[in-house]
Amino acid sequence: MVFSSVTFLFFFLPLTLIFYRLTRQIRWQNAVLLVASIVFYAWGEPRFVPVLAASVVFSWVCGLGISRSDGSKRSLWLGVGVGLNLLLLVVFKYANFVFDNYNSLAVDAGIPSLHIPSIPLALGISFFVFQAISYLVDIYRGQATPARNLGSVALYISMFPQLIAGPIVRYASIDRRLRQRLQSPGRRSYGWKLFVIGLAQKVLVADQVAMIADATWLPASLHALNIGQAWIGLCAYTLQIYFDFAGYSNMAIGIGLMFGFGFPRNFRFPYIARSVTEFWRRWHISLSSWFRDYLYIPLGGNRHGAWRTYRNLLIVFVLCGFWHGASWTFLIWGLHHGLFLVAERTLLRRPIRAAPAWLRHIYLMLVVMTGWVWFRSDTMDQAIGMFQVLFGVVSQSGEALLMVNTINPLTFTALLAGTLFALDLPRRLGAAIRLHFPLTSTNPVLRVTSELTLVSLFVAALSFVASGAFSPFLYFRF
Repeated sequence: MVFSSVTFLFFFLPLTLIFYRLTRQIRWQNAVLLVASIVFYAWGEPRFVPVLAASVVFSWVCGLGISRSDGSKRSLWLGVGVGLNLLLLVVFKYANFVFDNYNSLAVDAGIPSLHIPSIPLALGISFFVFQAISYLVDIYRGQATPARNLGSVALYISMFPQLIAGPIVRYASIDRRLRQRLQSPGRRSYGWKLFVIGLAQKVLVADQVAMIADATWLPASLHALNIGQAWIGLCAYTLQIYFDFAGYSNMAIGIGLMFGFGFPRNFRFPYIARSVTEFWRRWHISLSSWFRDYLYIPLGGNRHGAWRTYRNLLIVFVLCGFWHGASWTFLIWGLHHGLFLVAERTLLRRPIRAAPAWLRHIYLMLVVMTGWVWFRSDTMDQAIGMFQVLFGVVSQSGEALLMVNTINPLTFTALLAGTLFALDLPRRLGAAIRLHFPLTSTNPVLRVTSELTLVSLFVAALSFVASGAFSPFLYFRF
């Protein structure tokens, strides 16, 4: 089940809200949310419910073990809890990658290969395992109090708004809300607005530009695209992945507010950044802060000299790439960003500081967009072929996009609107207008215009959902 589906929008979410509002006691509200979360997860992949349940039980038992022990026993409980969760992640996400690469090497070396059944990727496992690990580590560090009952841990790890694709939530940030909600009409109203904005980002922008991006990466396209079409396709994917994931995050945060929870903001207009360092302060903030707190700082961060800092950055971003997917292309994507982060502290430090803002922005977009080539490509050959077209190494006929007819008024409008909003231009223009024509937020014209815009976006998004094909969020595969 996805947020931008008829089942979720017309049945699951309304029914969950109704049952939730009918209950008054916090424990029954938690029960409603927990049952809803299990149904949500089991709707499309019931076979993976035991995997999610195992992570919950491991984390609960080991969290209590950490809190009730001292000395080396605390470390042992932590190691067991983190190890078991990582084992789930390795088995259900990386086993196929390991065995496939081993078998390729075995064929070349003339040694026996191993044949095992393909293991499907457990839905959302990257996200709920990271939440489970943060729960255990925070208890070990004394930054969180372990839950005494299993239901609290189960709800924290499996809460349906952020279960499948984040944002990654720390237990300490919602511990109190599991016992005492912060609910008001204003918060629910703001949550609804965020949900509508996220739905529009997904359905009206991401899904439309996806038609161009998907056509660009068709196997046949590499033999037909010209350089201009390749760059249009890459721009389309650059917008698709941003609005798809930012849309999901906004919807998740909005739903959380409807139920009295405050989830962390996950995006702050990353495409207006002027360096890779700034980009990662704005993109997938909950993931980058997770890697900072649970890997980069424990490795030593920047406390032990320049070379160790560079090493730590490369380790973090290679693992960040591998977290996104069990593929060499994801590893290279992580290394791509890691190398530029190191370069910005060494070779590029002075040039970036001296360059004008517009040139720094162009640099950032080139780095990020070329990185997306690795991220989007299924194989190394496909990525290399795309780079060859992008930079004019090979000359193609330029028929691919025309053949599938993906550039039309709708997709062109989505490309244009996506570019404007990704660069935060409407808000900047509005701020400039208000500077010369001051209007307060309570101005009736502004309020009516804002409400009408939201209603129009919601109706337009619903019309696309009702008439369109199934379109899962990109980060569901991670």
